[in-house]
Amino acid sequence: MDWMEQFWVIVDTGYAMVLGGAIGLEREMKNRPAGFRTHMLVAGASSLLIGIGQLSLADARLAPPGQISTDPLRLVEAVIAGVAFIGAGTIFSHRRGQAIAGITTAASLLMVAVIGVAAGFGYHALALAAALLTLLVLALLNVMERRVSARPPPPDR
Repeated sequence: MDWMEQFWVIVDTGYAMVLGGAIGLEREMKNRPAGFRTHMLVAGASSLLIGIGQLSLADARLAPPGQISTDPLRLVEAVIAGVAFIGAGTIFSHRRGQAIAGITTAASLLMVAVIGVAAGFGYHALALAAALLTLLVLALLNVMERRVSARPPPPDR
């Protein structure tokens, strides 16, 4: 196995971790159940899983070249299944009374997993754009929600 191919998988993984960390930092600053480290690790694991899958397809030690074929979406399904358990844990761990908390954090974990998948496949611009859109949703829409909820209710007629 070529060391340079493995090096580029690590570069993609690091890139995914930086993007996931930016989203995790936003969650951390709002004291949410999954923060900086969790988001970094989910994004990195997603990217690494995709990279390992791609390397294994090219590895002649596993089978002669061209003998193994796979649907790349199976790797994505594995990532999503793993993140589903983590997301469910963030929701259930912060359940208070009848209200359910942690859904946005669970969704952000899913998003960083998909960002990691994009980085793992080498779609760096797509991963960056998705991370920026995610940060926009988490930060800007939160400000808008606070403004709307701060308005006094209309008087009863």
